[in-house]
Amino acid sequence: MPTTVEERWRQFFRWGPYGLLGIATAIAGASVGMLMDRAEALAAGALVVVVLLLHVVWDRRCARFVAAHGWTAERPGTGAVRDEPEPVRDEPEPAGGGTEPVRDEPDPVREESPPVLVPGAPGPASTAYFVLRTVLASVLTWLNPFFAVYACVGYFDAVHLLPRRLSHPGLLVVAVTMAGSQSGGLPPASPVQWLAFGGLFALNACLVVGFSHLAEKDAEKAAERAATIAELARANSRLEQALAENAALQAQLLLQAREAGVADERRRLAAEIHDTIAQGLTGVVTQLQAASAAPDRDRAEIHLRRAADLARHGLGEARRSVRNLGPVALEHDALPDALRKTVEEWAERTGVDTRFTVTGTEAPLHDEVAATLLRIAQEALSNTARHSGAARAGVTLSYMGDEITLDVRDDGRGFDPLARPERGGDGGGFGLDGMRARAERLTGTVTVETAPGEGTAVSARVPLATP
Repeated sequence: MPTTVEERWRQFFRWGPYGLLGIATAIAGASVGMLMDRAEALAAGALVVVVLLLHVVWDRRCARFVAAHGWTAERPGTGAVRDEPEPVRDEPEPAGGGTEPVRDEPDPVREESPPVLVPGAPGPASTAYFVLRTVLASVLTWLNPFFAVYACVGYFDAVHLLPRRLSHPGLLVVAVTMAGSQSGGLPPASPVQWLAFGGLFALNACLVVGFSHLAEKDAEKAAERAATIAELARANSRLEQALAENAALQAQLLLQAREAGVADERRRLAAEIHDTIAQGLTGVVTQLQAASAAPDRDRAEIHLRRAADLARHGLGEARRSVRNLGPVALEHDALPDALRKTVEEWAERTGVDTRFTVTGTEAPLHDEVAATLLRIAQEALSNTARHSGAARAGVTLSYMGDEITLDVRDDGRGFDPLARPERGGDGGGFGLDGMRARAERLTGTVTVETAPGEGTAVSARVPLATP
């Protein structure tokens, strides 16, 4: 049983002409004595047989066409595409045996043509069939006006059987047949019948052309809707592709962010190790060397106690660095007090005459700013102790409105900044890079002023960020 509108129309175009011909033949047979003589009745009977043969031939032709091409075959002049299975594509595996998926390009969206209701139409065969059937129907209507019941089938299938340029002429020919039947038969026998024929023809022509025009407009709107749906499908396909690309990009950005975080954490730990463990071990080694060279036992014990204190202090700093905590010196003191204690301890340990000065109005600092400046001061003093051979040093902390500066100066031997040694096993060259990295993390800067024999001045400048 037909279930869709298209299937019902297909059933009508196949069996409807038979039913209408049967009804027209029955009515015409009942009116033989009134409208036809014996000769006309025999001629009408012969034409009915010819019409039946024409329909049988046409139905067989349609059946063969459907068996060969199906209902979805391309209609002549429509450019529709048959539904064919998509070829299977072998996607190459990623190089190196990776599992990266191959991006699938969106399948092109194909526009659908209007449904095919008559197989292989319009075309030469369907045009010939329509012409022969219309001629036979017109002759039968000439013999008996009741055969117009059969002739009206042309109103329904002319637009499907004929090319577009011939559909309106075909409808007008059918309108002539229908007007002749409605005016009392062809040819009109009196001026009144001619007048009636003309009026009825005009009425039929206007109705059929008008309804045909409305049908064309409906078809155009349907085609526009189909094109809009196709465009929306293409847009959805592109959107899906864009979403897939965005998801891949987001995954890549997350991976890069994770790698950047790992690298930043490695740099942080490297700087912390350099500023805590390395400096602490350097101090321990210095004190042990001083203990071994001490002239008496009491003096040696002083250096040994200092070495033990430095070792314990370095161990505590290392543990706090692993937990990403601030320096021990800042746990209970603000930055100026922590720097003052650090300078005093360093001066006592190294024997260098060192002064600490604070200028400007003190203000509370963000923990990260305080920790950065303290680490820079510790590293600068450590470099002074290891490399400069200075007799005097000075540390100045300056509050300057919206920024804070730290200056560490010594009167040591200095060095040529352009000939700074490469990093080696003793950590040479790493301290300056570490100080700059710490300051740049707070959008600050570190500058070094030095020359051979003229001492060294390290200046750190960072924004004054409050907690």
